[in-house]
Amino acid sequence: MAERTGPSTRADYRAFRTIQTRWMDNDIYGHMNNVVHYSLFDTAVNGWLIEAGLLDLKAGTEVGLVVETGCRYHAEMMFPDVISAGIRVARIGSSSVRYEVGLFRNDEDQASAEGFFIHVYVDRETRRPRALSEGMRAGLETIAV
Repeated sequence: MAERTGPSTRADYRAFRTIQTRWMDNDIYGHMNNVVHYSLFDTAVNGWLIEAGLLDLKAGTEVGLVVETGCRYHAEMMFPDVISAGIRVARIGSSSVRYEVGLFRNDEDQASAEGFFIHVYVDRETRRPRALSEGMRAGLETIAV
């Protein structure tokens, strides 16, 4: 098992998206349920991809399928916290990308949770992997570490 490291800071991420927590995000213990973290990761990355012009939900010929994911929890979050999701690209392969996301509670500088997921980009119709386009690769490089 890998040694557990402390939380990253905002300076470790390249792009940010703000996401408001919702009442339904809290569980019976009064904090944000662990499944919500994964939804926030997905929302942050796909929102960034759309805003950057790298993902076209209706007419795009490629889609990213999640093939691996994980999360480390450092501190509780709960409604009505406002979350800043820091995004970075840790690895760009021929058809895959490893995205890393830090979730920062309100104005805190240390991440409350950090996660990753790996997208394999596939043809929308055949679902077979396809090489990342030069445009996609160039866009991803802007937030690569």
